Amino acid sequence: MFTLAQISDPHLGAHTSLFRRNFDAVLEHLIVEPPDMIIATGDVSLDGADSEADMAFAAQSLARLPRPAHALPGNHDVGDHPERAPRQPCNAERLARFRRHFGADRWVIDHGGWRLLGLNTQICGTDPAEEAAQAGLIDDALAGLGERRLAVFLHKPIFTTTPEDSLFDYWSVPPFARGPFLPLLQHPALRLVACGHLHLFAEASHANARMVWAPSIGFIVAESEQPGLAGSRPCGYLLHRFHADHVETELVTPPGMERPFIHEVRAEAYPNSSLLNSATHVG
Repeated sequence: MFTLAQISDPHLGAHTSLFRRNFDAVLEHLIVEPPDMIIATGDVSLDGADSEADMAFAAQSLARLPRPAHALPGNHDVGDHPERAPRQPCNAERLARFRRHFGADRWVIDHGGWRLLGLNTQICGTDPAEEAAQAGLIDDALAGLGERRLAVFLHKPIFTTTPEDSLFDYWSVPPFARGPFLPLLQHPALRLVACGHLHLFAEASHANARMVWAPSIGFIVAESEQPGLAGSRPCGYLLHRFHADHVETELVTPPGMERPFIHEVRAEAYPNSSLLNSATHVG
């Protein structure tokens, strides 16, 4: 067995102390009880999509963790599909900034009898070359899987209801861009799909796998801003225990965690008033 801490959506900014107390609470907890691995499933920065300082601060913060953090980008790090984020579309400049600070934005890690696959959901539907490269990574990862079990980590969930849901919304991978992910969902070795982005904690089953939504470290979102999404609203992280053929997941809420609502601090987090009502700045 090995343990893996999944931290998500800390939203760390260089010019505000917002959400830092929660990150420090998680940091202290992980130092006392260090897992074997740490994965950060996106939105590590408050506004790294436009701020070099925020991206650098987020990278410096993750470097304080007791294990190297394998990070994936979120919409606040590299932008999103232009129809969802017209002011911050995911593009080559934003991807390059993330890669400078965190390294690869998609990766394959083999550990024991498991293959961990980290994918970039922000490129979906935005750049054919980036999408093709990621689809090739998925194909190669499955072709060389052997007897390993498979766990997939992302920022956005592939879907929030069913893989066939045609709704193109803010919360999941665009339906027209899900094609490369479908072989993963159908693979008999898949045991875990873990994402962030929703600022919710929820678990469900899909074939032989568990679908898990990690809560945010930083803040929670009001139910009125997430119509139709079910789950609990803690702030914390997930501890995954990998066994030979399954994964157990525990929600961890270290002492001292606050539960700020984003609508109460949005003006402080994103003082540019033109962005205050943008979906890009929900979660």
